[in-house]
Amino acid sequence: MTGPILLAIDTAAPRVQLALLLADGTVDTLVDDIAKGHAEILFERIATLLARHGLAYADLQRVAVTTGPGSFTGLRIGLSAARGFGLALGVPVVGIPSLLAFALAAEGPADVLIDARRDEAYLQPFAGPGVPLDTARILPMAEARSRLRPGVTLLQAPFVDIAQVARFAATVDPADYLPHAAYVRDADAKPQLKGRVALVGS
Repeated sequence: MTGPILLAIDTAAPRVQLALLLADGTVDTLVDDIAKGHAEILFERIATLLARHGLAYADLQRVAVTTGPGSFTGLRIGLSAARGFGLALGVPVVGIPSLLAFALAAEGPADVLIDARRDEAYLQPFAGPGVPLDTARILPMAEARSRLRPGVTLLQAPFVDIAQVARFAATVDPADYLPHAAYVRDADAKPQLKGRVALVGS
């Protein structure tokens, strides 16, 4: 049994994570811990991963990317790369929300709780791997912890398992997992109003 050759990309955290799912179902990964400079190394690392298996970009049949929440800049880098591959190669691009990606490690019901800084947390409950019960929310840390379900597995690892993301993305309908950023929290960037030219008639 064979499946699509799939490249999975995760740049939502201070790490570049890549996974290459081969037609025989095996997965090879490449991980670099890096706080900044994702864009500078991403394509070289992808080329390295493909070359290890004698493959070229044209061999890819599907691309997956984590969609956040996560670093605003990191998400844009990964999403832009994945969408670019999709357009250039004419292949589907699958967007996997990061909290759902964390939940893939569960064997049953799980709560995913991820530190969002500022004494806040991202929280989402799951009925099982990849099966959300509700949307992701950002809450004060104390409130998020008070909402954890008793007896349910708690997942709070800092990084997703990119191999699991690749395997999951190969099985889903891309139409159900669009590659759009899931920030949950609004971006920190604020519009620059000083010096703004007023529109005629405003």
